[in-house]
Amino acid sequence: MQIADDFKRRIRDGVLTPGDKLPSESDLMAQHSVSRTVARQAISRLREDGYAISHQGKGSFAALPGEGGPAKRSPEFEQITEFLSEVRQDVRRLAERMDQLEDLVRQQAQGR
Repeated sequence: MQIADDFKRRIRDGVLTPGDKLPSESDLMAQHSVSRTVARQAISRLREDGYAISHQGKGSFAALPGEGGPAKRSPEFEQITEFLSEVRQDVRRLAERMDQLEDLVRQQAQGR
């Protein structure tokens, strides 16, 4: 989401203009040190929100919502999207907490 949000901001601010080619999945992976899945999700999120248009074999290109992007979504869809975003953040926080707890257990096991 952070990658997609960064590109949305750059498109809104005019740093990227509609029609500019966006980085490929491989480029995103290298630039942001993320997995292919994360890169793919970022591009997918941009498309879903109307900030990118993808063409098979050519890549993804910057867009502004409402200009060739998906139609306006219902309020219910927007609520569900917002809820899912919150759930993703909660899951990330839980994963970080699990990592901390696992580190603590390892440290205690080494101290014995």
